Amino acid sequence: FKGYRPQFYFRTTDVTGVVQLPEGVEMVMPGDNVTISVELITPVAMDKGLRFAIREGGRTVGAGTVSEVID
Repeated sequence: FKGYRPQFYFRTTDVTGVVQLPEGVEMVMPGDNVTISVELITPVAMDKGLRFAIREGGRTVGAGTVSEVID
């Protein structure tokens, strides 16, 4: 949903990010695959292809792969 701010875990670091869902998508349910944009609140070194986990309240709620890095 709009303004969702989970923790993103990259290798050995975690950082909060603001999720931007695709236009027309209000919510993502278990089993759904979507392409999202994320703005991290703190810069993190990463490359295209880096895998990450999305966590909320100590639970993994999603996973993904970096497809593009925008400075």
